[in-house]
Formats: sequence, C-alpha cells, structure tokens
Amino acid sequence: MDNFAAIDFETANGQRTSVCSVGVVVVREGVIVDNFYSLIQPEPNYYIYWTTQVHGLTNVDTDGAPVFPFVWEKIKPMIADLPLVAHNKAFDESCLKAVFRTYGMDYPDYEFFCTLLASRREIKGLPNYQLHTVAAYCGYDLSQHHHALCDAEACAAIALKVL
Repeated sequence: MDNFAAIDFETANGQRTSVCSVGVVVVREGVIVDNFYSLIQPEPNYYIYWTTQVHGLTNVDTDGAPVFPFVWEKIKPMIADLPLVAHNKAFDESCLKAVFRTYGMDYPDYEFFCTLLASRREIKGLPNYQLHTVAAYCGYDLSQHHHALCDAEACAAIALKVL
C-alpha cells in the first residue's frame, strides 16, 4: 500500500468520544507528504489519572482547544481519497465513529486497515506487537510514544513495511 493516511487518537478518559489529540500522516506513492496534529477539547471534558499517565495531557492542555468538528474540517481534505491506517484500528476507528455520532456528523465509511493485525500476520518472533515494538523492528524510533503525531508516524512506517 503506497497511498494512505495513518491516524492516531489519544483519549482523555474511558469514553471513546473523549478524543483529546489526533495525529495524521499522509503517505502518497510511499512517501510521507503531509502531517497534521491537534489537541482537541474532549467530550466528556474530563481526564482520568490513567490516561494522563499514558500521554501526559490534562485539561490545562485542552481547555482552549477546538472541539472535534472544527479539527476534522482541517483533516477531511487531507484524507479525502485515502484509506485510513491505524495500529489497533479497533480503537481508533471506534473513537472516530463515536465522535462523529456525538457531534451528529455523517460518517463517510472510511476504509480502515490495521497495522497491528498485519504485523502479527507478516512479522514472526517479536516479543509483542505493541506499536513501539513493531515500529522499532521496522526501523522507526518511537521516542515519543503516545504523542498522537509520533504514533501516526510510527504507524505509517509500519504500514509501508507490512501492508
């Protein structure tokens, strides 16, 4: 697969609608040509200890951030003709569908591929198939794991190897 958009969401709490940041990396002809990162005011707008421990974000970071529909208006033209790719697409796709529902937006049935499933199928012998492990195997140094843009970049690097 040479043309796709890798996407990653971070959430503020246990609700899939609580996306608090998004990273998107656009790949065309096997080359990264664009990227996008934004903080998002989550819905519902609260953070739990465990999610903050994972990604480091709090209300201080996102209280002045735009809500999802405004962020998506910037992303939509970037990904218009591309399939989406995520590492553990079950999570990211469910977040995307949930926020579309929450804001009454029509979901355009994005084609979604999963680098987690593909890496399990294509790469044998790794101790686990977490994003940072597979990214390292594919030659990407994921030093800022759980920053949405860095995770999307790692996902793109994996997708170029396994999809």
